[in-house]
Amino acid sequence: MKLRPVPLIVTLVVSSGLLFGGWFAYQALAMKDPFLERVAALDGVADADFAMERDRALVSVKLAEDANLRETVQELEKAARASLGSRRLAIEAEGVHGTNDRLESIWSVALFDVAEAMETGKYSNIPKVMKELSASGAPLVVLAEMDDENVYITLRDGEHAKYVVLPRRASVTGVWPNE
Repeated sequence: MKLRPVPLIVTLVVSSGLLFGGWFAYQALAMKDPFLERVAALDGVADADFAMERDRALVSVKLAEDANLRETVQELEKAARASLGSRRLAIEAEGVHGTNDRLESIWSVALFDVAEAMETGKYSNIPKVMKELSASGAPLVVLAEMDDENVYITLRDGEHAKYVVLPRRASVTGVWPNE
């Protein structure tokens, strides 16, 4: 039996096109579009961008000035469970006007104390640290909240905001190599 190369190549190209086209259509119509519709309907979300990766979904949201970070993240996770199934959701949040140098400076100073509070489980130290740092200058709005999964920190300086979501579960580092 002699195989003819032209029909074989055409069949291969058409089959591949249908397979990958169907996969991309499924990603867009059954997962991405319904999720983005749910996200757009959330209070406090000004804009959202979405990307699917192999093992997770990444959503970048711009939050309005009156948005509550904890509530928004919880609603995003609920929408992801409804639309994306078991995929892990990674969330990046920023304010509509972004952050500024003052907020970044305050966060970099607070980072050590916040990391220590997270590591020791003394979460009540986080609002104290943030309030102490914010008292040293022009008015700054600081909000630290927590739920079963994460600690949410919001820093606002006028129209600029910095949002930080810290997972409460400790990462497992494994066994020391010399044990």
